[in-house]
Amino acid sequence: MNLVDQPITDESFIQSLIPQKWPFVMVSTLFYFSNEKIISGFKIKEENLFSSKGYFQAPGLIENMAQTVALHTGYSYFLKNKKAPTGYIGSIKKAEIFKLPKVGQELKTTVTILHDIMGVTLVKIEVLCEEKIIALSEMKTVLAK
Repeated sequence: MNLVDQPITDESFIQSLIPQKWPFVMVSTLFYFSNEKIISGFKIKEENLFSSKGYFQAPGLIENMAQTVALHTGYSYFLKNKKAPTGYIGSIKKAEIFKLPKVGQELKTTVTILHDIMGVTLVKIEVLCEEKIIALSEMKTVLAK
């Protein structure tokens, strides 16, 4: 069940939920949130660190995936009125990038929680651009104690 009534687009609020700060922020909208899933959005701008020659590069896609996981953690702690711990990428498995999106396009990234045990989370990630899958991955993240 989606706990977000309408998309959250307040950039300062979104940034307060993740440990990354400008210019290293790769999420800008929260579309969907539940205990098992989150959907983020990100409009690609020319001035982005990972934009080059009109395209958003692969490292930016990976960072968008990781920050969507961080957004899930941050929003879940926000709902509990607690400060979220910092998380780290433990491993990336099966990362596939099929197409680089263009500057001006919007990403829609879905993270599905597969397992979450004692601060170690295994997730499946799908990145869409214009309703087409452009990247897939599995990640393991670890929360700092």
